[in-house]
Amino acid sequence: MIGYLLRRMVSAIAVMAMVGSFVFLLVRLAPGDPAAIIAGPTATQAMVAGIREQMGLNDPIASQFVHWVQDILRGNLGTSIFSGEAVSGLIAQRVQPTISLSILTVIFSVTAGVSFGVLAAWRTGGLIDRLLTAFSSLGYSIPVFVVGYFLIYVFAIRTHWLPVQGYVPIGGGVWPWFSHLVLPTLALSFSYIAFIARITRASLLEVLAEDYMRTAAAKGASSYAMLFHHALKNAGVPILTVIGLSFAGLIGGVVLTETVFNIPGVGRLVVDAINGRDYPIIQGVLILVSGLYVLINLVVDLSYTLVDPRIRY
Repeated sequence: MIGYLLRRMVSAIAVMAMVGSFVFLLVRLAPGDPAAIIAGPTATQAMVAGIREQMGLNDPIASQFVHWVQDILRGNLGTSIFSGEAVSGLIAQRVQPTISLSILTVIFSVTAGVSFGVLAAWRTGGLIDRLLTAFSSLGYSIPVFVVGYFLIYVFAIRTHWLPVQGYVPIGGGVWPWFSHLVLPTLALSFSYIAFIARITRASLLEVLAEDYMRTAAAKGASSYAMLFHHALKNAGVPILTVIGLSFAGLIGGVVLTETVFNIPGVGRLVVDAINGRDYPIIQGVLILVSGLYVLINLVVDLSYTLVDPRIRY
């Protein structure tokens, strides 16, 4: 187990090193001069040159990369070009809405997706199975922002049951906090529920067709025992894989969802930074998101060993 853990950690570190290099080069080589943006349209060439020197943009790319990595290792994600605030502080101000939305989406998606998949596998060929197939097709086909606008129209504009947009911190009350996240969570969960349910169904049907499952049925095992004690555990690896991929996919979905519902989270921060070419914010968020992505995949890889101990060797 220790050897497997060390191999996965070394792999994760190597991936983060490549991602960091890509993020640095992507931002540095993108069109546009950050010094000229800071100086403004009326600045002289001398003013722009002074700002470039102050920011270290005249140094060789290799030297800039070394200084950037040293700052990252010290926990310094840089300073915003326009606000002058620390990037880590700006992210900390916006992280609560994003974490709240992500946690609710994960809980709802996994609970509903696995439940629907188990029901469809249990009643394969029946009404539930056909409804799941139709729902999965819709989930793959309809973008998040379309689902979001539909939910806003039905539950906010027409019925006035839920708020249209915005975010209330949990300190302002559990219900105001939850009510502002219901529609974003439903919109963001729509495709993930369909994806998880479909993979869960397919994995369970494959396991239920194995010889040892027929043997268990011949010995008089109940449908509940066969489905939950035998089939679901043996189908766990692909299910865990798709759940991990869904978690990682939240990164892109959160940006769209926060934009549609006007939630002041990290996704909105990135959109504003891209529009203003605030490179330090873009780099800082990308590094944190990439690290989270790698961490999720590492946790999923380690969770495989709980389902199938053979993976350790």
